[in-house]
Amino acid sequence: MSIPPRSPRTATAADHDAVVEILVESFYRDTLWSWAFPDDERRRDQHRALFGLFVDGATRYPWTFLAPGDTSTSVWIPPGGTEMSPEQEAALEPMLREIAGDGADRVLEVFEMFEHAHPHDEPHAYLSLLGTHPDHLGHGYGLGLLADNLRAVDDLGMPAYLEASNLANVPLYARYGFVEIDRVHPTGGPDVATMWRDATS
Repeated sequence: MSIPPRSPRTATAADHDAVVEILVESFYRDTLWSWAFPDDERRRDQHRALFGLFVDGATRYPWTFLAPGDTSTSVWIPPGGTEMSPEQEAALEPMLREIAGDGADRVLEVFEMFEHAHPHDEPHAYLSLLGTHPDHLGHGYGLGLLADNLRAVDDLGMPAYLEASNLANVPLYARYGFVEIDRVHPTGGPDVATMWRDATS
């Protein structure tokens, strides 16, 4: 009998679907991403397309992780990296127009605001997405994954940055050294907190 892994593993292109499905389910009722895609019946497919593109971009680097049992996933962009290749960036707006119609403007505004708020003057690790499948909530899998990731970031001597799309998570991130530095205010949508964690030695 095989012994289940006790530590996170690096996700590869072969794990694409597993990573995306965790994100689809974990963000289905998220404050921001349910507002951005308000049709309950279409949202999973819309999220699958959107998060799939971001996961494709992130897995160009060995910085996407799965917790043991594939309960949680974290999608990071390393210092100096980009969320997407130029080709993937070019595909984003047409894909959003196809899956969301006029609602694409709402999502594109969010991304524009995120880009404007994102610090660019200091190299850092960027936590793009962190999610736990709803079937596994309440066991600390997501925060355990975050803690493990941050130890690796600390080993590099790098700061970290994220956007908290649900303000209820701000205190949780604060427990791990993140400090709120700003708020993003999408038109007609929920506030999003941007958070920074200084490098630790």
